[in-house]
Amino acid sequence: MAALLNTAIYGFKNHTRMAFGPLRHVGNSSSSSLVQSNHLKIKSKISPSPVFAFEEYKTLKIERINKALDEAVPLKHPTILHEAMRYTLLAGGERLCSTLCIASCELVGGNESLVMPMACALEMMTTAELVADDLPCMDDDDIRCGKPTNHKVFGVGTSVIACHDLIYLAIEHILTKTKDVEPNRLIQAIIEIFKSMGAAGVSAGQFADMHSEGKEVSLRELEFIHQHKTVKMIQASLVSGAIVGGGTEVEIERLNKYGEKVGLAFQVWDDILDVTGSPETLGRNLGGDALRGKATYPKLIGLDESEKFAKQLVADAIQELAYFDSARADPLYHLANSIAGFV
Repeated sequence: MAALLNTAIYGFKNHTRMAFGPLRHVGNSSSSSLVQSNHLKIKSKISPSPVFAFEEYKTLKIERINKALDEAVPLKHPTILHEAMRYTLLAGGERLCSTLCIASCELVGGNESLVMPMACALEMMTTAELVADDLPCMDDDDIRCGKPTNHKVFGVGTSVIACHDLIYLAIEHILTKTKDVEPNRLIQAIIEIFKSMGAAGVSAGQFADMHSEGKEVSLRELEFIHQHKTVKMIQASLVSGAIVGGGTEVEIERLNKYGEKVGLAFQVWDDILDVTGSPETLGRNLGGDALRGKATYPKLIGLDESEKFAKQLVADAIQELAYFDSARADPLYHLANSIAGFV
């Protein structure tokens, strides 16, 4: 692992310009609020193609991701610790980040085998964040994916250690299992993922979210929370997949912008479902945001405007896919609609 990392760092420093052109940071591309006003206009018609078998595609990807995750985290000594790691990781779910990562890799001409280790690592890291998010010192949730949360089953101490180990394993898994990817591309993809998780990403969003409970929060402050807690990880999933798949700078930036819109649409829709959904379909208790005094889009702009905003974000995301081959873009087209509950 150390040898690969040293080679990757050397390659990244010396050959990035040759491989990517003048590569720049591909983080959040918007410097102003995505909510412009209450007068929202839909720019493009949302009409999923009847030709592409999206449900079959999604089911197949989830099955392959679940199989790869099961193999990546075997049950071994210490047994309880590995049970805790596997418990939430293998609990099911939509596998959003990993599916986006694979879809973006395939969109730019790569294949699933190239990017599966990275897709698995993304699931390990997002699982660690979810387990931490559920802890008593954070959201203190009892249910996740229709099952008792990790700390309710294994205790707080074991859950915290499991979080750490899932992140450590994610790094090891990417570096030891990724094959046939140029080292400079691999290290850049890793940088994008871990940058999205740290104090410039998920951690910042989680911190701001935690310290905003029970307070008056502006729309701009709410967007900061969602952009960092949710959007950046979705952007990193897409960007890392495109980098590993051999994407150009223009393709990577298009997918970054797509992820910005889709990620926020996902979070806005999640806010809506916390009000209008059901525990059976969502696999969690509802109304938690209101009970904890959290700011949400429905709370600040109302349910109707929140739904209009989510639709506009999806429409804007789809516009970014017009640059790509339509057949290859079909999975991301349908994923954008499904993320916000429109198909």
